[in-house]
Amino acid sequence: MEIDEETFKKLFPNLYREIVLKKMHLSIDAVRTDVEEGEREAERRRGPGMPTPIDYLRRCEDDGEAFEVINYLERRGEITHEKAEKLRKQVRERGVRSFGSKKEWGYYSTKYLGDG
Repeated sequence: MEIDEETFKKLFPNLYREIVLKKMHLSIDAVRTDVEEGEREAERRRGPGMPTPIDYLRRCEDDGEAFEVINYLERRGEITHEKAEKLRKQVRERGVRSFGSKKEWGYYSTKYLGDG
């Protein structure tokens, strides 16, 4: 059975994205297009503390969960509508893992306290 690329993309968007990204040899762990360089530097200096929207997104299991988190943060006024739209666009186009690898339980205690 043959199927054209556009139909395949519509029927299997996640699989299509994985194939395209693999072909392009992109490292999904390093995309983070939503964060400006200044924000990134401030995040590095800050160390552990209040989680950023990216920290919350990196704990999500899948894209659907990421959209829920973005909606929640926007509803609570923790991010602007414009920021929420940028994050949604990145999730739609590149998936939740484009914000970095998944942060598992104990990530911070291991990284900053040396536990685990």
